[in-house]
Amino acid sequence: MPRWLRTLLSSRTGLFGAVVVLLIVVVALVSAFWTPFDPMLSDIRGRWAEPGWPHLLGTDGTGRDILSLVMAGARTTLFVAAGAGVVATVVGVALAALGALTARWIRETVAVLVDILIAFPVLMIAMMISAVWGGSLWVVAVSVGIGFGVSIARVTRPELRRVQQSDFVLAGRASGLTTWQNLVRHLLPNVAPVFIVQLSWSMAVAVLAEAGLSYLGFGATLTEASWGTLLADLQRYIGVHPLTVVWPGLAITITVLGLNLLGDALREATDPTLSRNGAAERLTLAGEGSVVA
Repeated sequence: MPRWLRTLLSSRTGLFGAVVVLLIVVVALVSAFWTPFDPMLSDIRGRWAEPGWPHLLGTDGTGRDILSLVMAGARTTLFVAAGAGVVATVVGVALAALGALTARWIRETVAVLVDILIAFPVLMIAMMISAVWGGSLWVVAVSVGIGFGVSIARVTRPELRRVQQSDFVLAGRASGLTTWQNLVRHLLPNVAPVFIVQLSWSMAVAVLAEAGLSYLGFGATLTEASWGTLLADLQRYIGVHPLTVVWPGLAITITVLGLNLLGDALREATDPTLSRNGAAERLTLAGEGSVVA
């Protein structure tokens, strides 16, 4: 087992985040082939059923099984989070590389462009794009990915500039490595901890963005299960059936918390500086304990 994975799993927060993300992935994959009931099947005679058998989480106002809707919503959430993560990675790395490794006029142009784009909130960008192209999960994933790709570029760019002045990067350049080879071999691995935190945060906010946009009608369509859409449908009856709103809200909360905790734990596990500091601190504490003893 790699050292970073052992470090990740030895952390309580890292283990919790990994378990939550793995659980969401498994539920999303299972829901693609099986759910207890058809998520879109309405049964007026079984509307507002209490949690029990066969509807373990109850039903909504049209008789749809809430457990099936939550499971199918996990598939939607995973698609948006993964899609936004891929888009944010491509946009962030491209802008950061252009803003750190190119000619001065290109670097300054990219820096100004990033400062302009970052002034617009991600949800506003997503709503504007959805208003033009229509609400869909693809639009949400791409718009959220672009918005957070700009944020990733702004944070990663100065880190690339700092690492670029390191001796091993200069040695690689002197040995004949191209800018692209230096970027892949030396620069990106050394900025990975900062990048991982930003990426996990962007994926966590993508989950919230999808739920919020679907809640407002700009995200998932009526034929697609979504935690945000389910919240929008159930919140009107929260005074009569409050328990039904708990399940999609709890799913969103746990997913966002798991992604954030996993990102923090990955940063600590992959950052050699933090590992050395942690080891030094443990040795210091152990020495103090032995002296006291």
